Amino acid sequence: MESNQENNQEEIQEKDSKEYCFGKDKNSSIAFIKTNNLGEQYEKGINHVIILNPKSEELDFKVNVGLNHKIYSKTNHGKIKKEYVPKLFYELVNEENAKLNGRLPLAAINADYIDTENKPQGLNISRGVEYSGAFKNKRSSFGISGGKPSQRRATIKVGRRNSESLNYNVVGGNGRFYINGRFKDICQALGELACKGAINRSMAAITNKGYVILLVNDAKANSSIEISSSNRELLPHMFDDVLKGIARNNCLGKIQEGMLFDGGMSPGLYYNNKVYLENLGPIGSVFLIYKRNS
Repeated sequence: MESNQENNQEEIQEKDSKEYCFGKDKNSSIAFIKTNNLGEQYEKGINHVIILNPKSEELDFKVNVGLNHKIYSKTNHGKIKKEYVPKLFYELVNEENAKLNGRLPLAAINADYIDTENKPQGLNISRGVEYSGAFKNKRSSFGISGGKPSQRRATIKVGRRNSESLNYNVVGGNGRFYINGRFKDICQALGELACKGAINRSMAAITNKGYVILLVNDAKANSSIEISSSNRELLPHMFDDVLKGIARNNCLGKIQEGMLFDGGMSPGLYYNNKVYLENLGPIGSVFLIYKRNS
């Protein structure tokens, strides 16, 4: 498995923000950085951030959910099988169902909530095949469309998109805090536990230039990590500062849309053969990012 992953990760470099501005390089595809809560690159930062360009010809995408069979399998009646089982983040990133064209992903982030029967709760679509739950028309979801790379779009929306090409790779979540360029502190809507008790966060944001920011805040980092006023757990009123800072410091434009994925015991982030954060609970879905075959 390690050899497959190594082949999948060739020529992927982590970028130094002091020497590199993602949005000014037309060839930028994906980068990983750590930041503080002001969105400033910081080696000891507990915000693990993936920046990507959905239109990059170097990238491809897929969604995985916990299944007891091969993804996209059909029943004898021709319907897509949906025998859900609980799976952890690392399993969903490294199993056979996580492969695309025989390759394991370059990067991944946890996404949807999971119900008591181990089914995803929101809207989840993998390469056009739907694996959704009871709240698919009530909660926001993040997606990257299909089609030619130059035509891809990232979207955040409640329910299915009007254009079917946008309903290609979609993952559920909940807690939309940026809508049409306007930030909203959603603490009151989340409730006390989710607002202040669920200290690990995972989220997605889209800028007005079409770039995507995926972020996991590891507030449970061990004691060797420097914790300060600008490097600590993210509460909802802080989401604006960190995302605006990341966008500004990496030349991504302005934040246009933003939403939470499942938080608390679920956040997970993987990049270039390394799990930066993983928790012990099963999750509803993962969003997977691949280096395309050259």
